[in-house]
Amino acid sequence: MKAEQNERVTRIGPGTACGALMRRYWQPVALVDEFDPVLDPRMANRPLKAVRVLGQDLIVFRDASGRWGLLDRDCPHRNADLAFGRHEGDGVRCPFHGWKFDAAGACLETPGEPAGSRLCERVKQRSYPVLERSGILFGWFGDEGSEPPPFPAFDCFAAPGTHTFAFKGLWHCNWLQAFEVGIDPAHPSFLHRFLSDEALDAIGDNPAGKQFRSASAGEAPGGEKWPMTRIMREFHQPEISFEPRPWGLQLTALRPMTQDLTHVRVTHAIFPHTFVIPLSETLTITQMHVPVDDTHTYWYSVFTSFAGPVDKAAMRNQRLQFISLPDYVPKSGRHNGWGFNPDEQRTRTFLGMGEEDINVHDQWAVESMGPIQDRTREHLGTTDKVIMANRRMLLQAIDSVEQGGSAPGVADASLASGMHGPDTVDGIAPAGAWPTWWRERADAKRAGAPWTGKAPAAATVA
Repeated sequence: MKAEQNERVTRIGPGTACGALMRRYWQPVALVDEFDPVLDPRMANRPLKAVRVLGQDLIVFRDASGRWGLLDRDCPHRNADLAFGRHEGDGVRCPFHGWKFDAAGACLETPGEPAGSRLCERVKQRSYPVLERSGILFGWFGDEGSEPPPFPAFDCFAAPGTHTFAFKGLWHCNWLQAFEVGIDPAHPSFLHRFLSDEALDAIGDNPAGKQFRSASAGEAPGGEKWPMTRIMREFHQPEISFEPRPWGLQLTALRPMTQDLTHVRVTHAIFPHTFVIPLSETLTITQMHVPVDDTHTYWYSVFTSFAGPVDKAAMRNQRLQFISLPDYVPKSGRHNGWGFNPDEQRTRTFLGMGEEDINVHDQWAVESMGPIQDRTREHLGTTDKVIMANRRMLLQAIDSVEQGGSAPGVADASLASGMHGPDTVDGIAPAGAWPTWWRERADAKRAGAPWTGKAPAAATVA
């Protein structure tokens, strides 16, 4: 990639070409959990916090009626910081001169002005549409007065709150390298390689990062279940392909096991920065990578159960072993070598950065590239075909928006009816019939989901 192209796809602040594209999509701005006084006592009397998204500084707050407000952080009077504003129930008041704004940005009071002043009628703080979906607050940062696209009806947003759990974490790197690790079908065989396997019945509820201890669907040679750890380790040369979908790309990685059996893993890249992958036979992860600025990214994950309700408290507590509140900053990072242990690397894992939280494996991969990866120094191979296809799509979309055209995927209102699913699978299939097999598995999982009204609820998962 040329240096100017690398700049074009990574810079996302106001006035940048990629930033203009990103502002055509709904973007995560905060977890609803961030306003829970149990998790952050500061929220008990003042449910307001500063956030930074796409290089913009904002405040998000909930008023006394439960309405969410998402406003520019600088007061429109003299630009003082509204993150220190007085939360007064029906709005936020700037302590500098007492100007007050509601959740929609309307100016309610300018108390220092003369009696009868109509200044309020001429002042409005820039506000942004905000929606709450599956425990995440999403903001729309398009041009003022522009119409947001319909919110996509993907499974993670269609499932009821009982069957979803949302979490997030901060990575010190550019958004694109954060996203690219998730759409790379080859890396799990190495980055997440475990040098030995555990008995599947000893894994329990599959806590936190142990998803690769789960069994793949279907049966391996001999009729036994195999954990993904063994499949990824023993069959590390996947046959990778991709197909266009309304939201982006459907990705398929085939790992031939015998003449009769192949491991098939189907995942999705939802343009511009979301991937959907299977966590188990009944649980999927939808992960978004929202740029904080050019060198920081929050990943937001929604875990969606197609079986029983999720245990949100248990899932949160598992992950809080590795993430610090209230800002969701990982406890491992460059400052402590991401927890690297050379003894572990020799005996237990390929990377040597822990077995309990494989998220830190991805964190190391993307943060170790530097704040903004220099793609001019890459040497891409056959297994990088998805990476290359996504970059071409991204550059084309940036060009289209810059020239006054439309943005693709979920930003295109005409494609809204196609924004459902998408289906994933991780399993061992008959080699010659894997396309039929995976569709049947995906259809059966969907038909069995209690929130589709087709089956009774099963046991709680975590």
